[in-house]
Amino acid sequence: MRYDFQKQLRSFGYAWKGIRSCVGKEQNLSFHLITTVCVTIAGFAFDITRTEWLIVILCIGLVIAAELFNSAIERLVDLVSPQRNPLAGQVKDIAAGAVLVCALAAIAIGLIIFIPYIKALFL
Repeated sequence: MRYDFQKQLRSFGYAWKGIRSCVGKEQNLSFHLITTVCVTIAGFAFDITRTEWLIVILCIGLVIAAELFNSAIERLVDLVSPQRNPLAGQVKDIAAGAVLVCALAAIAIGLIIFIPYIKALFL
């Protein structure tokens, strides 16, 4: 099998198209992106360590990916079950719950990383 670079580039293009289809249209994703900007600014302002940056970037990626998965699941459920259906609602709720778990873990990690820097400002 021969590697097709053009096909690979098209795949990346489709992935970016998918991300762009959610940005500005999904309220929760917009919130996560705004939070990402704030956390990034705080990271530079507090000059967090390389290891802390790695953890922060991992958390950001996890939460945004979870939100994108959630959006995809919601759209798929709407496609296969356009009428109100309790099971379809549960699927959407479970996907949203997964995002919440990721976001809460990211908040906890953020607090662990940033609270010492914030406390140092007042001491």
